Amino acid sequence: MKASDVIQFLQANPDFFDDNSGLLTDLTVTHPHNGQAISLIERQMLALRERIAQLENKFAELLEFGEENDAIGEKVHRLTLSLLEAEDFESIRQAIYTHLQEDFTVPHVAFRVWNSVLSRSGPEFLPVGEEVRFFTGDLTGPYCGTPTIREVINWFGAAGRQVKSVALVPLRRDEKTFGLLAMGSEDPERFYPAMGTLYVTRIGEMVSASLVRQLG
Repeated sequence: MKASDVIQFLQANPDFFDDNSGLLTDLTVTHPHNGQAISLIERQMLALRERIAQLENKFAELLEFGEENDAIGEKVHRLTLSLLEAEDFESIRQAIYTHLQEDFTVPHVAFRVWNSVLSRSGPEFLPVGEEVRFFTGDLTGPYCGTPTIREVINWFGAAGRQVKSVALVPLRRDEKTFGLLAMGSEDPERFYPAMGTLYVTRIGEMVSASLVRQLG
């Protein structure tokens, strides 16, 4: 008789142990951790405890993720309110840098705007190279990962040499790209390719809408 035959028999006769309940205590199996002999009932109890522990850990993990999402949502909400209250470009600029650097604790933040109707001074309106424009125009969503474009890293100044990961978010109006929001960190794991980008995308959309309102 093969093991598969025993399994098939028990599956076909679910009341077998009801009729032979003594086997549950008479038969022994090896403890999965210490190697001691235990009954089938004890083994089942141990399996249930392990399963409950796994479920508890999973539930705790889900609660932690939920709390993290709530915290991020609050930060996004505060940024949104600041952008809505901003009455001019300088107010928008301050809201972007203050909330991303202080509230979201992103060490390095910079953005560039091109094709603006209004002529402005300041680093945000300095000319950008074709590589940046083509790269941004090809993005279907935020880029998260290792720095790949030297010009963008230079936006962070001297500290850009230490940046190991970036989030690059296209700024768009009616599907037309007009700028790029760049966030950088010395931590190589702060922004990575497999990370969720829902909130980063929403930040880009809010910043885009605010800038369009002011710059035309």
